[in-house]
Amino acid sequence: MNKESKAGRQSKESRFISKMVWCFIICIIAYIVYISFVKKDPALILNDVSKDVFTVKTETVQKRDLRHKLITSGSIKALEEAIIYPRINGKLQRNILREGDKVLKNQTIALIDRDEVGAKYEPVIVPSTLSGVVAKIYRDPGENVTTQTPIALVVNQSVLRIKVDVPERYVGEIYKGQIANLTVDAYPDRKFEAKLDVISPVVDSLSRSVAVEFKASNSKGLLKSGMFTRVDISLKEVKNVLSVSKKSVYEDEDGKNYVLVPSEDYKTAVRKDIEVKFKNNNYWQIEGLSDGSKILQFVYGIKDGSKIEIQK
Repeated sequence: MNKESKAGRQSKESRFISKMVWCFIICIIAYIVYISFVKKDPALILNDVSKDVFTVKTETVQKRDLRHKLITSGSIKALEEAIIYPRINGKLQRNILREGDKVLKNQTIALIDRDEVGAKYEPVIVPSTLSGVVAKIYRDPGENVTTQTPIALVVNQSVLRIKVDVPERYVGEIYKGQIANLTVDAYPDRKFEAKLDVISPVVDSLSRSVAVEFKASNSKGLLKSGMFTRVDISLKEVKNVLSVSKKSVYEDEDGKNYVLVPSEDYKTAVRKDIEVKFKNNNYWQIEGLSDGSKILQFVYGIKDGSKIEIQK
Protein backbone atom coordinates (compact mmCIF):
# COMPACT_ATOMS: atom_id res chain seq x y z
CA MET A 1 0.00 0.00 0.00
CA ASN A 2 2.83 2.34 0.82
CA LYS A 3 4.53 1.66 -2.51
CA GLU A 4 1.28 2.25 -4.43
CA SER A 5 0.61 5.48 -2.54
CA LYS A 6 4.12 6.70 -3.23
CA ALA A 7 3.78 5.88 -6.93
CA GLY A 8 0.47 7.75 -7.09
CA ARG A 9 1.98 10.85 -5.60
CA GLN A 10 4.87 10.76 -8.06
CA SER A 11 2.41 10.41 -10.96
CA LYS A 12 0.44 13.47 -9.81
CA GLU A 13 3.61 15.52 -9.40
CA SER A 14 4.73 14.46 -12.89
CA ARG A 15 1.42 15.57 -14.41
CA PHE A 16 1.59 18.91 -12.56
CA ILE A 17 5.13 19.59 -13.79
CA SER A 18 4.04 18.71 -17.32
CA LYS A 19 1.15 21.18 -17.15
CA MET A 20 3.45 23.93 -15.87
CA VAL A 21 5.90 23.32 -18.72
CA TRP A 22 3.12 23.56 -21.30
CA CYS A 23 1.80 26.78 -19.71
CA PHE A 24 5.28 28.27 -19.87
CA ILE A 25 5.64 27.29 -23.54
CA ILE A 26 2.23 28.80 -24.38
CA CYS A 27 3.21 32.08 -22.64
CA ILE A 28 6.46 32.25 -24.63
CA ILE A 29 4.57 31.70 -27.90
CA ALA A 30 1.98 34.38 -26.99
CA TYR A 31 4.74 36.88 -26.18
CA ILE A 32 6.48 36.21 -29.50
CA VAL A 33 3.18 36.76 -31.37
CA TYR A 34 2.60 40.03 -29.46
CA ILE A 35 6.08 41.31 -30.27
CA SER A 36 5.85 40.32 -33.90
CA PHE A 37 2.33 41.40 -34.83
CA VAL A 38 0.83 43.67 -32.18
CA LYS A 39 3.44 45.87 -30.56
CA LYS A 40 4.89 48.43 -32.92
CA ASP A 41 7.38 51.19 -32.78
CA PRO A 42 5.65 54.57 -32.05
CA ALA A 43 7.13 56.01 -35.23
CA LEU A 44 5.49 53.24 -37.25
CA ILE A 45 2.15 53.97 -35.58
CA LEU A 46 2.42 57.67 -36.52
CA ASN A 47 3.25 56.65 -40.07
CA ASP A 48 0.10 54.54 -40.16
CA VAL A 49 -1.94 57.50 -38.89
CA SER A 50 -0.47 59.77 -41.53
CA LYS A 51 -1.68 57.32 -44.14
CA ASP A 52 -5.27 57.49 -42.86
CA VAL A 53 -7.86 59.34 -44.89
CA PHE A 54 -9.82 61.92 -42.88
CA THR A 55 -13.45 62.54 -43.72
CA VAL A 56 -13.99 66.30 -43.32
CA LYS A 57 -16.49 69.02 -44.01
CA THR A 58 -15.66 72.37 -45.56
CA GLU A 59 -16.53 75.83 -44.32
CA THR A 60 -16.91 78.95 -46.42
CA VAL A 61 -15.00 82.07 -45.48
CA GLN A 62 -17.55 84.90 -45.39
CA LYS A 63 -18.20 88.40 -44.11
CA ARG A 64 -20.06 88.80 -40.84
CA ASP A 65 -20.86 91.37 -38.18
CA LEU A 66 -19.03 90.24 -35.06
CA ARG A 67 -19.73 91.32 -31.51
CA HIS A 68 -17.69 90.65 -28.40
CA LYS A 69 -19.91 90.58 -25.34
CA LEU A 70 -19.80 90.06 -21.60
CA ILE A 71 -22.68 88.16 -20.01
CA THR A 72 -23.35 88.73 -16.33
CA SER A 73 -26.37 89.01 -14.06
CA GLY A 74 -27.94 91.29 -11.49
CA SER A 75 -31.14 92.33 -9.75
CA ILE A 76 -33.52 95.00 -10.97
CA LYS A 77 -34.40 97.83 -8.62
CA ALA A 78 -36.63 100.85 -9.00
CA LEU A 79 -34.78 104.11 -9.55
CA GLU A 80 -36.61 105.58 -6.54
CA GLU A 81 -37.85 103.64 -3.52
CA ALA A 82 -39.14 105.02 -0.24
CA ILE A 83 -40.41 103.44 2.95
CA ILE A 84 -43.11 105.69 4.40
CA TYR A 85 -43.28 106.32 8.17
CA PRO A 86 -45.89 108.21 10.26
CA ARG A 87 -44.95 111.55 11.80
CA ILE A 88 -46.60 110.82 15.15
CA ASN A 89 -47.28 107.92 17.50
CA GLY A 90 -50.79 106.58 17.49
CA LYS A 91 -53.14 104.01 16.02
CA LEU A 92 -53.56 103.30 12.31
CA GLN A 93 -57.09 104.40 11.50
CA ARG A 94 -57.15 103.18 7.91
CA ASN A 95 -55.13 102.74 4.75
CA ILE A 96 -56.32 105.08 2.02
CA LEU A 97 -54.40 103.35 -0.77
CA ARG A 98 -53.83 99.68 -1.50
CA GLU A 99 -50.90 97.78 -2.99
CA GLY A 100 -50.65 98.46 -6.72
CA ASP A 101 -52.33 101.88 -6.54
CA LYS A 102 -50.61 104.80 -8.21
CA VAL A 103 -49.64 107.62 -5.88
CA LEU A 104 -48.42 111.19 -6.28
CA LYS A 105 -45.91 112.96 -4.11
CA ASN A 106 -47.60 114.28 -0.90
CA GLN A 107 -50.75 112.22 -1.60
CA THR A 108 -52.26 110.61 1.50
CA ILE A 109 -51.50 106.92 1.96
CA ALA A 110 -52.95 106.34 5.46
CA LEU A 111 -54.54 108.09 8.46
CA ILE A 112 -53.27 107.96 12.05
CA ASP A 113 -55.26 108.70 15.23
CA ARG A 114 -53.19 110.51 17.86
CA ASP A 115 -52.34 108.44 20.91
CA GLU A 116 -53.54 110.95 23.53
CA VAL A 117 -56.13 110.10 26.21
CA GLY A 118 -58.94 112.60 26.84
CA ALA A 119 -58.36 114.62 23.70
CA LYS A 120 -59.84 114.33 20.27
CA TYR A 121 -57.96 115.43 17.16
CA GLU A 122 -58.41 115.16 13.47
CA PRO A 123 -56.64 112.13 11.97
CA VAL A 124 -53.07 112.82 10.90
CA ILE A 125 -52.23 112.00 7.32
CA VAL A 126 -49.30 109.87 6.23
CA PRO A 127 -48.17 111.35 2.87
CA SER A 128 -46.05 109.76 0.17
CA THR A 129 -42.62 111.29 -0.28
CA LEU A 130 -42.48 110.50 -4.01
CA SER A 131 -44.66 109.74 -7.00
CA GLY A 132 -44.96 106.13 -8.09
CA VAL A 133 -46.79 102.97 -7.09
CA VAL A 134 -47.64 101.57 -3.68
CA ALA A 135 -45.58 98.39 -3.64
CA LYS A 136 -46.41 97.20 -0.13
CA ILE A 137 -48.67 98.03 2.80
CA TYR A 138 -47.06 96.95 6.07
CA ARG A 139 -49.79 97.54 8.70
CA ASP A 140 -53.50 96.81 9.20
CA PRO A 141 -56.04 99.28 10.63
CA GLY A 142 -56.15 99.29 14.43
CA GLU A 143 -52.46 98.56 14.92
CA ASN A 144 -50.43 100.81 17.17
CA VAL A 145 -47.66 102.63 15.32
CA THR A 146 -44.75 104.89 16.16
CA THR A 147 -42.56 107.18 14.13
CA GLN A 148 -40.30 104.14 13.59
CA THR A 149 -43.08 101.90 12.23
CA PRO A 150 -43.09 101.46 8.43
CA ILE A 151 -46.50 102.06 6.90
CA ALA A 152 -45.93 101.53 3.17
CA LEU A 153 -43.32 101.07 0.44
CA VAL A 154 -43.60 103.36 -2.59
CA VAL A 155 -41.54 102.78 -5.74
CA ASN A 156 -41.08 104.72 -8.94
CA GLN A 157 -40.51 102.07 -11.63
CA SER A 158 -40.67 104.28 -14.70
CA VAL A 159 -36.88 104.00 -14.77
CA LEU A 160 -35.03 100.99 -13.36
CA ARG A 161 -31.43 100.46 -12.25
CA ILE A 162 -29.40 97.28 -12.47
CA LYS A 163 -26.15 96.89 -10.55
CA VAL A 164 -23.60 94.34 -11.78
CA ASP A 165 -19.93 93.56 -11.24
CA VAL A 166 -17.59 93.72 -14.23
CA PRO A 167 -14.32 91.71 -14.01
CA GLU A 168 -11.21 93.86 -13.85
CA ARG A 169 -9.87 92.66 -17.23
CA TYR A 170 -12.87 94.24 -19.01
CA VAL A 171 -12.63 97.68 -17.38
CA GLY A 172 -10.89 99.16 -20.41
CA GLU A 173 -13.81 98.11 -22.63
CA ILE A 174 -16.70 99.73 -20.72
CA TYR A 175 -17.89 103.33 -20.90
CA LYS A 176 -20.87 105.47 -19.94
CA GLY A 177 -23.73 105.17 -22.41
CA GLN A 178 -22.72 101.61 -23.36
CA ILE A 179 -25.66 99.44 -24.41
CA ALA A 180 -26.68 96.21 -22.67
CA ASN A 181 -29.60 93.86 -23.30
CA LEU A 182 -31.64 92.58 -20.37
CA THR A 183 -33.42 89.21 -20.34
CA VAL A 184 -35.80 88.07 -17.57
CA ASP A 185 -37.54 84.76 -16.98
CA ALA A 186 -40.96 86.39 -17.20
CA TYR A 187 -40.33 87.37 -20.85
CA PRO A 188 -37.68 84.92 -22.15
CA ASP A 189 -38.20 85.92 -25.79
CA ARG A 190 -37.91 89.67 -25.24
CA LYS A 191 -34.89 91.89 -24.77
CA PHE A 192 -34.93 95.17 -22.88
CA GLU A 193 -32.32 97.84 -23.56
CA ALA A 194 -30.30 99.45 -20.79
CA LYS A 195 -27.50 102.03 -20.78
CA LEU A 196 -24.46 102.18 -18.55
CA ASP A 197 -24.88 105.13 -16.20
CA VAL A 198 -22.42 104.75 -13.30
CA ILE A 199 -18.92 103.22 -13.16
CA SER A 200 -17.23 102.84 -9.79
CA PRO A 201 -13.82 104.58 -9.67
CA VAL A 202 -12.27 101.70 -7.69
CA VAL A 203 -11.68 97.96 -8.15
CA ASP A 204 -12.84 95.66 -5.37
CA SER A 205 -9.69 94.03 -3.97
CA LEU A 206 -11.44 90.75 -3.14
CA SER A 207 -13.53 90.08 -6.24
CA ARG A 208 -11.18 91.96 -8.63
CA SER A 209 -14.21 93.58 -10.22
CA VAL A 210 -15.75 97.01 -10.74
CA ALA A 211 -19.32 97.83 -9.69
CA VAL A 212 -21.35 99.46 -12.47
CA GLU A 213 -24.98 100.51 -12.75
CA PHE A 214 -27.24 100.43 -15.81
CA LYS A 215 -30.50 102.31 -16.25
CA ALA A 216 -33.45 101.04 -18.28
CA SER A 217 -36.67 102.76 -19.29
CA ASN A 218 -39.78 100.89 -18.11
CA SER A 219 -42.60 102.94 -19.60
CA LYS A 220 -44.78 99.84 -20.16
CA GLY A 221 -44.21 98.59 -16.64
CA LEU A 222 -43.26 95.07 -17.71
CA LEU A 223 -40.16 94.90 -15.55
CA LYS A 224 -40.57 94.81 -11.78
CA SER A 225 -38.26 95.80 -8.97
CA GLY A 226 -36.69 92.68 -7.48
CA MET A 227 -36.55 90.69 -10.72
CA PHE A 228 -33.40 88.75 -11.55
CA THR A 229 -31.99 89.61 -14.97
CA ARG A 230 -29.30 88.41 -17.33
CA VAL A 231 -27.20 91.33 -18.60
CA ASP A 232 -25.63 91.04 -22.06
CA ILE A 233 -23.05 93.85 -22.44
CA SER A 234 -21.73 94.75 -25.90
CA LEU A 235 -17.99 95.34 -25.43
CA LYS A 236 -16.88 95.73 -29.03
CA GLU A 237 -18.35 95.24 -32.49
CA VAL A 238 -16.94 95.04 -36.01
CA LYS A 239 -19.07 94.95 -39.12
CA ASN A 240 -18.77 93.22 -42.49
CA VAL A 241 -15.44 91.50 -41.82
CA LEU A 242 -14.04 88.20 -43.14
CA SER A 243 -14.44 85.52 -40.49
CA VAL A 244 -14.32 81.80 -39.85
CA SER A 245 -15.44 79.52 -37.05
CA LYS A 246 -12.97 79.67 -34.16
CA LYS A 247 -12.92 75.84 -34.05
CA SER A 248 -11.38 75.77 -37.52
CA VAL A 249 -8.37 77.88 -36.49
CA TYR A 250 -5.21 76.15 -35.26
CA GLU A 251 -2.16 77.47 -33.40
CA ASP A 252 1.34 76.06 -33.81
CA GLU A 253 4.21 75.84 -31.30
CA ASP A 254 5.32 79.38 -32.16
CA GLY A 255 1.87 80.83 -31.50
CA LYS A 256 1.11 81.38 -35.20
CA ASN A 257 -2.46 80.85 -36.36
CA TYR A 258 -3.36 78.86 -39.44
CA VAL A 259 -6.21 76.97 -41.09
CA LEU A 260 -6.26 73.88 -43.26
CA VAL A 261 -7.55 74.23 -46.81
CA PRO A 262 -8.18 71.53 -49.40
CA SER A 263 -5.66 71.05 -52.19
CA GLU A 264 -6.68 71.70 -55.78
CA ASP A 265 -7.79 68.09 -56.20
CA TYR A 266 -9.54 68.14 -52.79
CA LYS A 267 -7.54 65.12 -51.62
CA THR A 268 -4.96 66.67 -49.28
CA ALA A 269 -5.07 69.11 -46.34
CA VAL A 270 -2.81 72.13 -46.88
CA ARG A 271 -1.76 74.60 -44.20
CA LYS A 272 -2.60 78.26 -44.81
CA ASP A 273 -1.23 80.88 -42.40
CA ILE A 274 -3.64 83.61 -41.30
CA GLU A 275 -3.72 86.61 -38.97
CA VAL A 276 -6.47 86.86 -36.36
CA LYS A 277 -7.79 90.40 -35.84
CA PHE A 278 -10.87 90.10 -33.64
CA LYS A 279 -12.42 87.31 -31.61
CA ASN A 280 -15.80 86.56 -30.15
CA ASN A 281 -17.30 83.41 -28.67
CA ASN A 282 -18.03 81.76 -32.03
CA TYR A 283 -16.19 83.45 -34.92
CA TRP A 284 -12.83 85.09 -35.47
CA GLN A 285 -12.03 87.91 -37.86
CA ILE A 286 -9.09 86.86 -40.04
CA GLU A 287 -6.77 88.11 -42.78
CA GLY A 288 -5.00 85.94 -45.34
CA LEU A 289 -8.03 84.34 -47.01
CA SER A 290 -10.44 85.56 -49.65
CA ASP A 291 -14.20 85.90 -49.37
CA GLY A 292 -15.93 82.69 -50.47
CA SER A 293 -12.85 80.45 -50.20
CA LYS A 294 -13.11 77.04 -48.56
CA ILE A 295 -11.36 75.80 -45.43
CA LEU A 296 -11.56 72.46 -43.61
CA GLN A 297 -13.55 72.17 -40.42
CA PHE A 298 -11.80 70.83 -37.35
CA VAL A 299 -11.15 67.08 -37.21
CA TYR A 300 -9.04 65.56 -34.46
CA GLY A 301 -5.64 64.34 -35.68
CA ILE A 302 -5.69 66.06 -39.08
CA LYS A 303 -2.60 68.01 -40.10
CA ASP A 304 -0.79 69.57 -43.01
CA GLY A 305 -0.41 66.86 -45.69
CA SER A 306 -3.13 64.55 -44.35
CA LYS A 307 -5.19 62.71 -46.92
CA ILE A 308 -8.80 63.87 -46.91
CA GLU A 309 -12.19 62.98 -48.28
CA ILE A 310 -14.75 65.78 -48.43
CA GLN A 311 -18.04 64.89 -46.81
CA LYS A 312 -20.89 66.02 -49.00
